Amino acid sequence: MCRSAHVRGRISYVFSPDDEIWFTVDARAKPYSRPLPGTGAPDGLPTDAVGTVRYSHRVAATGVVHSARAAVDCLSTGGPVATLTAAVTTSDTGNASERIGLSIHRGSGRDGDRLGFSWDVADLDLGPDQKPYRPVVGTCMAPAPFAPVIRGGFTVHHVELEAPRTPGR
Repeated sequence: MCRSAHVRGRISYVFSPDDEIWFTVDARAKPYSRPLPGTGAPDGLPTDAVGTVRYSHRVAATGVVHSARAAVDCLSTGGPVATLTAAVTTSDTGNASERIGLSIHRGSGRDGDRLGFSWDVADLDLGPDQKPYRPVVGTCMAPAPFAPVIRGGFTVHHVELEAPRTPGR
């Protein structure tokens, strides 16, 4: 199994500039490991992955720390950029079992590392009744990496997508 993406870093989040927000991501490609019977991908997808996402948010005003852990299920890379999704397994904020999306960019020179996440600034829609709701995040869907990493860093090892092994596909 190839190590494809790893990150541990504190981000700067413009909407909570005094808070301390940390992400740790360890994701590895594991193509065609999650069968999807009854679909056009019965053996799974080339972006199937395994790993863990952990994140914590310390609110500066109160000192309260919120944290969550999620199981990675999809990883896609392209050069210095990776997108991944994970299902939240434990959380103290009530979002257990939700799917989250992350994007990471390995910067260079003056352009440092960046991370994006699918809640707070993305993944919101209006229903037919015009009430807002959070739609389900699909596999490997995440916003652009908008938040600069201000402490720590990460690596992205690009891996080409694997063609299916099933004859005729």
